Amino acid sequence: MAMRISGAIIAAGRGERLRNGAGGLPKPVVEVAGEPLLSRQARMLAAAGAHPIHAIVNRETAAIIRERRIELPPDLNLIVRDTPHSLASLLALGEVIAPGWFVMTTVDAVMRPEEFRRFADRARALTETGMAPSVDGALAVVKWRGDERPLFAQVAPDGIIEALGEARAAWVTAGVYLFNTRIFSFAEAARERGLDAMRRYLALLVESGMKFGAIAVADAIDVDQAEDLDAARALLNGRNDAF
Repeated sequence: MAMRISGAIIAAGRGERLRNGAGGLPKPVVEVAGEPLLSRQARMLAAAGAHPIHAIVNRETAAIIRERRIELPPDLNLIVRDTPHSLASLLALGEVIAPGWFVMTTVDAVMRPEEFRRFADRARALTETGMAPSVDGALAVVKWRGDERPLFAQVAPDGIIEALGEARAAWVTAGVYLFNTRIFSFAEAARERGLDAMRRYLALLVESGMKFGAIAVADAIDVDQAEDLDAARALLNGRNDAF
């Protein structure tokens, strides 16, 4: 990437719904296509030009990584913290990310490598060339296919996200983002409102006037429960039964 850009991975949740189908393991160390999800996401970020890459994991995950000697990319900076919710994880990452732009992914957002890189390139181009109005970042979105508890994105004709929330729409967020660290300036407002989830924080950002472009991706799997593992493996193997 032409501009300097950091990477970030949110991976501090316990992933309770996935555990029964993943041998009791926390989500970041569950393997898809022979690679732990955390390693895979870090590798994808590095391939997209992000450096350094920060990932927040809980103490259980960190212990398993040590015990099993799971190999992680050498430039991956692990932040070990037991956070109460995803918003706390996001704000903890904000403490270490250098000011400027960063690509962020949740640990369970699985895309094909070429699709991930295409998003990163298009998001970068969006911020470099500018839009009318200028943007504060971009969110990968995918057509809703009936998955549970999605974050719906209302997208205007000019490609700007007008609202994020539970109101049904054609598009849902795909767990991959390009942001400027300006997003962390709303942390105090979020605390005052008692927000407890990253999705609510993103909705607050849009409500507060931050402008994010929507970049459509063809396929993405949110690995949230056992059957999602099969879908993710099919997607990465290029099979047409991923959905």
